[in-house]
This record gives sequence, C-alpha cells and structure tokens, in this order.
Amino acid sequence: MNVMIGEISNDLNTDVKGVQTCITLFLLTMAILMIPCSKLTERWGRKRCLITGLALFGIGALLSAIAPGLGVLIVGNSFFEGVGTALLIPPVYILATLWFSDTTSRAWAFGVISGMAGAGAAAGPLIGGMIATWIDWRAAFIFQGVIVAIIVVLSRNLADPLPADPDRPFDLVGAVLSAVGMLFIVLGILQAGVNNALLVIFLVLGIALLAGFFVYIRRRERAAKEPLLSTALFRNRVCNLALATQNMQWLIMMGTSFVVSVYLQEVHGYSPIRTGLIFTSATAGVLISSLAARGLAARYSQRALIAVGFVAAVAGLVLMIPFVNTSQRAVAFLLGLFLFGLGVGVMLTPSVNVVQSSFPEELQGEISGLSRSVSNLGSSFGTAIAGTILVSAISLGTRSYVVAMIVLVGFALVGLFAALRLPAKPQP
Repeated sequence: MNVMIGEISNDLNTDVKGVQTCITLFLLTMAILMIPCSKLTERWGRKRCLITGLALFGIGALLSAIAPGLGVLIVGNSFFEGVGTALLIPPVYILATLWFSDTTSRAWAFGVISGMAGAGAAAGPLIGGMIATWIDWRAAFIFQGVIVAIIVVLSRNLADPLPADPDRPFDLVGAVLSAVGMLFIVLGILQAGVNNALLVIFLVLGIALLAGFFVYIRRRERAAKEPLLSTALFRNRVCNLALATQNMQWLIMMGTSFVVSVYLQEVHGYSPIRTGLIFTSATAGVLISSLAARGLAARYSQRALIAVGFVAAVAGLVLMIPFVNTSQRAVAFLLGLFLFGLGVGVMLTPSVNVVQSSFPEELQGEISGLSRSVSNLGSSFGTAIAGTILVSAISLGTRSYVVAMIVLVGFALVGLFAALRLPAKPQP
C-alpha cells in the first residue's frame, strides 16, 4: 500500500493521512490481537488457526479490492486482513519452535521465515507498484487473495505436533484490557500535530489500561487461574532485551518503508513502479543476509549479529539523508536501502531465536504471541510516529523527511543499546 498511496487516495477521495491511518490500523490490529490469537492456538490447534487466519485475510483482500471509499478499505484491510494475520502468524513460529529443537536448526528455520517475511515486506513495493502501474491498485488486493488461496491448498496436509485442547481456559478480560490499552497508545500517537489534547488523553488512558492489565494478570495468577499472559514472561531479562530489539527492528523497518515511499511519491513525483524498483535493493539485502542466518549463527553470538544488524541499518538510514535533493538521489536510496536491508536480515533471526528459545514448550504459545505482538506494535509505532512527522509537515518536503529519518536513526540506536546488553554467549 505504501507505493500505491497516490492512486488509492485519488480514487477514494482521501489523502495521505487517510491511507496512513488505514496502514497503521492494520498493523495495530495485528499487534493487539496477536497475544489473544496465540492463546487460541492451544484451544483450536495451530493448523486450524492458520487456515482460519488465511481465510479471513482472503476475505479482507477481496473487500479491499472492491472498496468504494476509505471506510470499506479500512474494514477489509485494517480489520479482516489484520485479524487474519494475527491468527495465522503465531502458528508459524510455534510450529517452527516445536519442529526444531536446537539453536542452530532453529536459526535456520527462523532465518527462512524471517527472510521470507523481510523479502515479502521489501518485495511488496515492487509487486504492488507493477500491478498498480500496469493494471490498477485494486488488482493488487485480488493478487493477495489468489496467493492466500494457494497457501490454503498447500496447508491441507500440514501436521500439528500437539493436539488441540478445547477446554483450555481463555482470559477474555485480559485480552480486552491489553488490546484497548495498545489501541489508545497508537491512536494517541496518530493525534500528534492534529489534536494535542487528545494525544495526551489517549496516551494516559493507554498506559493506565496496560498497567491495569498487568495488575489483573498478577491477581489472576495468585488466584490459581490461567491469565492471558504469564508474568514469568516479563521476569526473563534476556527475553525482555530481545523483545526490545524486535520492537525497534520492526519500528525502523516499517517506518522507513512508509517515509521513503511517501517522500518519493509526494515530493519527487515517483510512480508506484519506480518507487517499487528503488525498494528492490532492500529486498536483495534482506534475502542475502537472512538466508545466511544458519551459517552466521554457528560462527557468531546472537548479540553480535543483532548489534551488527543495527549498525548496518543506522548506516543505511544515514546514507539516505544527505543526497535526497541531488542528482545522486536514486543511487543514495539504492545503496542506503541495500545496506539497511542487509542489517535487517542479519538481526531479525537472532532476535526471534533468543526470544523463542528462552522458554519451554508449554509457554511457546504465550511467548510467540507476545513476540509477534511486540514486533507488530513496533511496526504500528514506526508508521504512526515517523509517518505522522512526515505527513503533518508534507508541505515542508525534504525538511520533514530529514526529521523523520533522524527520528528513525534514534530508535535504531535504542535497539543497538538493547542488543549490546544481551549476553555475549549464545543462548542454549
């Protein structure tokens, strides 16, 4: 959607802010539902959640393709596709953890998954740009539906190593508290530059609800009832640091994708396909480093890989700042995005591996949901924070772009700081 912002906003009589809201709500829907949906994998089974999620995603893609206005696009893309993704992602990571028991083989599995996820995120602009330029932006959503149908067919014989437990309790109150809390925080960020009073109110409400969620799950544990999340997940220092790196990784990845896409289209008039071609360099970087994950994990500590990844990402971001208004602009973006993609590909796998390997099998459903929720919350923060800086001052052109990129560099440095606090010795 980032490379089709101009076409979508013109066709649906909206603006960049409207499409940004749609994208952010999609990412937010994934974030707030990832933990509850990961718990449902235990009740319904991992395969059933995967297939159900794919079906909902397909419905959302078709709704988006026929959307007459922004409202229907939000229902299809932000809601149906967001819910579908929240259901289908946790089973992928849980099954990979169950199928691969040692650090090296898990690194390979997560490397393939992260590589495909990163390559998909990076290749999406090119595919979307080609379809939007040669056919229509609506055809891109039909393409999604076709791909989903193929995956459903291929998943029919998927083996689930653990049986479903229909009697497993589900903490509905905890799910609502955590979801609404995260919703208010992101909605508050979206109010920056629009309504500062609502920004403060939403942020305060969000923080209060998340604090209430933590108190609630502690009380539920003391009453010997199963909470939505075990508080033991938050007492693992190594896992907490790795989750912080995950959050920052996806924040800078989605924030960069949105900011660069909007800047090239709105300020320099790039077409969807030309914008997509620029992002192929990021695709190449992600693929190269992600597919090398297994070999890198065998030779270097996970802390070193995550730290090097952030350093490369910072270098890539910085490279995309000084030449944005010169004839060397395209070269700077190509080199910067390639270096950025290399860094992202290097650090995605070890972060996931550290998190998933920090807990035994019985907690895999919970930690997988928390991990994906933290990552997607980072994605929504990236689009909301960096995107809001850019969109709220789009008339400033390059100046607002530079500010947004500097903010993203700051978040990358926060991730680097968290990575350097991880233990040097590889996790068992």
